[in-house]
Amino acid sequence: MPSVVPRASAVLCLVAALVAGLFALPGASAHADEDWSLAPARSAGDGRSSFYLEGAPGAVLQDTVTVTNPGDSARTVELRGADADNAADGSFAIEADGASRDGGAWIRLAERKVTVPPRTRAEVPFTVTVPDGAVPGDHPAAILASGAGRSTGVRLHLRVGGPTLSALTVERVRLADDGRRIRYDLVNRGNTVLAPKLAVRADGLFGTALDRAPRALPVELLPGRRVTLTEPWPDAPALDSVDVRLTVTAAGGARDQGLASATFVPWGALAAAVGGLVAVVAGGRWVRGRRGRGSGQAEQQQTERELTGAAT
Repeated sequence: MPSVVPRASAVLCLVAALVAGLFALPGASAHADEDWSLAPARSAGDGRSSFYLEGAPGAVLQDTVTVTNPGDSARTVELRGADADNAADGSFAIEADGASRDGGAWIRLAERKVTVPPRTRAEVPFTVTVPDGAVPGDHPAAILASGAGRSTGVRLHLRVGGPTLSALTVERVRLADDGRRIRYDLVNRGNTVLAPKLAVRADGLFGTALDRAPRALPVELLPGRRVTLTEPWPDAPALDSVDVRLTVTAAGGARDQGLASATFVPWGALAAAVGGLVAVVAGGRWVRGRRGRGSGQAEQQQTERELTGAAT
C-alpha cells in the first residue's frame, strides 16, 4: 500500500502536464500559422483584392500596396513589378522569373525592400508610367513580393486608353487518339483579356451525338496568347462518322467556330468478329477435308475388294 501513493501522484502530475500542454497548443500553432501578406491599400469600405488602373499613353498612374506582418518577429520583403501570362490550362499566372517587358516593366515602387515590424503593416506607394507608344488595350501585370521563403503577388488590371478589339479564333480542333477527348487551341487575336464560353455539338450518321450548351471556361485569355485545351467526351459513340463543331464566344462580340471530323470504329469488336469468322471458315474446311479423306479411303477400299474378288 505505501507504494501506491507516489505512483498515483506521478500519474496526476503527468495528466496535469498533458492538459497544460494541450491548452498551450492553440497558441503555438496560431503563431506558426501567422505570416506576412500582400494586398492593395484599402480605404473605408474598400474591399478590393486587386488593382485597376487606366490611362492614355504617357500617363503616370499611382496607387499603394500594403505589406502586413501579424507575426511576432520582423519580416523583410522584396517588391517588384512583374508581367502576367497564361498558365498551360489557360488560367492567369504571374511571370515570377525573367525580366518584365510589358506592364510589369512600367511599375516603379517607392521601396524595393521593406522591413515590417511585428504586428504592423507598411504601405508602399508605386507608380505606373505608360510609355508614349504603348499599344491600346489590356496589359495585365502584377506586383510581386518575396520574403521568408515564399512569394506572392497582387494582380494589376492595366488598360491603355484607345481603341479596343475583342477577337479570338478556335484552331487545330482534333480528337485524341482514344476518341474520348476533343483537343483544340484558343488564340486571343484582340487587345483585351477574354473570358470565353464554349458550346460543343457533334452530328453523326445516326443523329446528334453530342450537344452541350454554352458554358464559361476556367480560362482568362490574355491578348496575343494561345492555349491548348481539352474537352472530355467519355460517352463518344462506338460506331459512327461525326462532324464536331466548337463555338467559342466572349464579351465584346468575339466569336469563332472550329470544325473537325472523326470516324468511330470498334476495332476490337471488329477484330474479334473477323477472327471468329476466320475460325468458323477454317473449321468448316477442316471438317470437309476430313469427310473428303474418309470418303476417298472408303472408295479405295471398295475398289481393292472388287479387284481382289475378280482375281480369285
